[in-house]
Amino acid sequence: MNRLEELGLKALHKFDPERAHGLAIKALTSGLVPLSGPVTSSRLRTELAGLDLPNPVGLAAGFDKNAEALGPLSRAGFGFIEVGAVTPRAQPGNPQPRLFRLTEDRAVINRFGFNNKGMKAAAARLARRPKDAVIGLNLGANKDSADRADDFAQVLRRCGVHLDFATVNVSSPNTEKLRDLQGAEALARLLAGVMEARDSLGRALPVFLKIAPDLSDGELTELAEVAQAGGVAAIIATNTTLGRDGLKSAHRDEAGGLSGAPLFEKSTRVLARLSQLTEGKMPLVGVGGISSAEEAYAKIRAGASAVQLYSALVYEGLSLAGRVAQGLDDLLAKDGFAHVADAVGTGREAWL
Repeated sequence: MNRLEELGLKALHKFDPERAHGLAIKALTSGLVPLSGPVTSSRLRTELAGLDLPNPVGLAAGFDKNAEALGPLSRAGFGFIEVGAVTPRAQPGNPQPRLFRLTEDRAVINRFGFNNKGMKAAAARLARRPKDAVIGLNLGANKDSADRADDFAQVLRRCGVHLDFATVNVSSPNTEKLRDLQGAEALARLLAGVMEARDSLGRALPVFLKIAPDLSDGELTELAEVAQAGGVAAIIATNTTLGRDGLKSAHRDEAGGLSGAPLFEKSTRVLARLSQLTEGKMPLVGVGGISSAEEAYAKIRAGASAVQLYSALVYEGLSLAGRVAQGLDDLLAKDGFAHVADAVGTGREAWL
């Protein structure tokens, strides 16, 4: 992190977290944030569910909910970008305050509730996306929808033509009963509707599934079976957790999903178990608590073909993406791996 970025982060941390997040997006779109540019190498270039990535370090959904900063983010060192979550209709989300920094824990709690400007606004911005980036959209459901499963299909039909991949998000803890859609029967129906919407686009768009870290082993086993049978191209493991073990911050008891450093171990164990359950045949994306190249490497060795960052950016700045990618390249070289794919799952047993 350079001195300018360090000063910028300190300034942002003087504001309420949600206000700071909004200012960060404005700074990006105004060209005020230094960007590292592409980070790639023969070792880092990887394939994820048919997508050609310059490096396996992605931006998780939630940072750019409304696809407002696609241009700058595509130049920030990420190998791929996921925006959203987007719902059919615009909605305000849950009452404020709903975002909390847990600085002592290097963590964040949010209970946003899919606040976004809706699929029409997202589609208009995605239509102007940079063509040389890999961009996906996190699909969501409106809080007051009579048919939440159909909401995912609606968003995909509206926005899918502009995407490289789409993610079904049934794992946010901040929309009441949304996680109920992770049950086998409900998820199978939902995925069937999403795949029908995907097929109507006339192209083989990869559909990912983002899951919670708080599933029992039986639930995880069932979910893996449904995902494979339903044509899911990759599973993102994991979303935020409802757990609060070992936290020190005064905000530790706030309602919502916890992300950041405390999620690393739990999410990596879920990732490794999924890799085992799918026998390494289902591409996985590791998310949760990554703030260094070493942690990204651990996710890959636990079974991830790629990883995503978000909460650590609050404490480490946007340059973290490039630093993690470059550090990952060095670690792969040190261990004698010619390609990222060669390292996937090589350390899985340590997490089981």
